[in-house]
Amino acid sequence: MTLGPRFREDDYAGSGPHKSAVMDDLQTHTWKRAIDHARLAERGRAVVKLDGRQLALFAVGDRIYACNNRCPHQGYPLVEGSISKDASRCLLTCQWHNWQFDLDNGANRYRGDVLRVYPTRVIDGAVWVDVSDPPAAERIERARHALREAFDDNETDRIARELARLRKFGADPARAVADAINWTHERFEDGFTHAYAAAAEWLRWYDERPGDADLQLTALLEAIGHLAYDSLRAPRYPYTEKTSEYSEKRFLAAIEAQDEDRAIALARGALAGDLRFADLQRVLATAALSHYTGFGHGLIYVLHAGQLIDRLGTDVETTLLLGLVRFLTRARREDLVPEFRPYAAALAAWPTSPAGGTAPAPEHFAGQSIKAALTAVVDAVHASSNESLFHSLLGAAALQLARFDERWGRSDSENPAHDVDWLDLTHAVTFAHAARVLCSKWPQLWPQALLQIALFLGRNTEYTDAALPIAASTDDAFERLGDEFIADHGVGLYIFSAHRLKTWRAAREELAAGLPDDIAALLRAGVARFVAAPLRERHVRRTVRQARSFVALED
Repeated sequence: MTLGPRFREDDYAGSGPHKSAVMDDLQTHTWKRAIDHARLAERGRAVVKLDGRQLALFAVGDRIYACNNRCPHQGYPLVEGSISKDASRCLLTCQWHNWQFDLDNGANRYRGDVLRVYPTRVIDGAVWVDVSDPPAAERIERARHALREAFDDNETDRIARELARLRKFGADPARAVADAINWTHERFEDGFTHAYAAAAEWLRWYDERPGDADLQLTALLEAIGHLAYDSLRAPRYPYTEKTSEYSEKRFLAAIEAQDEDRAIALARGALAGDLRFADLQRVLATAALSHYTGFGHGLIYVLHAGQLIDRLGTDVETTLLLGLVRFLTRARREDLVPEFRPYAAALAAWPTSPAGGTAPAPEHFAGQSIKAALTAVVDAVHASSNESLFHSLLGAAALQLARFDERWGRSDSENPAHDVDWLDLTHAVTFAHAARVLCSKWPQLWPQALLQIALFLGRNTEYTDAALPIAASTDDAFERLGDEFIADHGVGLYIFSAHRLKTWRAAREELAAGLPDDIAALLRAGVARFVAAPLRERHVRRTVRQARSFVALED
């Protein structure tokens, strides 16, 4: 904030109607008497409390400065700071972390939070301070600008403060998530990321807890902080600006050919032709399921992109659509890997009209190899409905979480094929949830979705221990996991906290949608075990051993 004019005492010397009018003006415009000028001049600095604010006052030469006494960084009393003055400015240094502020405008010399400063006047031997606030719109715009600075520097604590300021000034701080999405959309080489998917779930939790200010600010900080961390120092990866007339057939063909520019041009053409993301979600889900794509991320991202657009509106629609198309065109096609090739034959063997019976129990699917799991699903669909089969497969995924052998997560095997941890098993649950939501809209997608859940089960079988006991979790205990292990997770890497959040919320939504009692019990038990488990976020020895082994063999 730029300070208003400052006046020496003799500017308003004398008495009579002129002085009276000035005094009326001061009172009308929220000027408050702070301290005797002589007292301040003698001491050089003072702390006063005006209109509920604690202010620091400094007398420097013939100038009087006033600012918030609490440093905007971490609250250290600035009256204890030091003053340095040159021909152009007067700097106040906070001694706690050496932050320096220009007392004429509050600017931070090191790009941190701006210090609030106040205009001063001297009248009849007293220092007066204008404690009026700038218009809310001006304060909101400044906080948004400061948030962008904090975002670009990945300053988590400052991001939190600027979000709190937006809330204090009457803005909707959730809109900052839309800003962060648009700041990053060209910074991710592979398009849509876990950071966007997690943002969707943080926002949904934010909306569910309107009376919990701490949870709401946590949700926004996690969403925006994840995007800041993942995009830090990343270069731009621009999207083509070309536009082509949209055709669903050509769009699917471009994605299948992994032709990003052509697929992006067609996506832009769809929006230019007044189609919205909701109109394109079916074809995007179809593209995501056309292969066992990127460890199931494609379908998960289709769901979360829609949720973000529903919540934040057209401000993020183009950004998220382009990011999703980029991801789908670049994602690896794992069904082309030898161990997953039986998928194509299983899909070809799918019956044209599933029966309406009950599927086998989850245990029937949880301990199978990849090929056997695919065969078991095709056999089961001849005698069970899609929905019943889905419930059993979801139960099997939960059972594998409940019986994950944690020794794999601590292994330092030289074989990268065995780089397995909790996150490998959680994807079966989050993918299954996305499949249920999207296949309920477009049932023709059930065969691909159910068989791809079977692929997860088959690949994870080796890493489970059937002898592990299953610890039950009640509904109340499962719900408390959010506040105990997710809202204040203490996890260093966002990718791990994001998976905790997404898996727990996917399970909550499946439980709310209605599950057979035995499946619900398995889902609560498996997800509760994962959410409460200690996570090993780095594997230094494993990385070193694999590097040495690879280099030894490469010639």
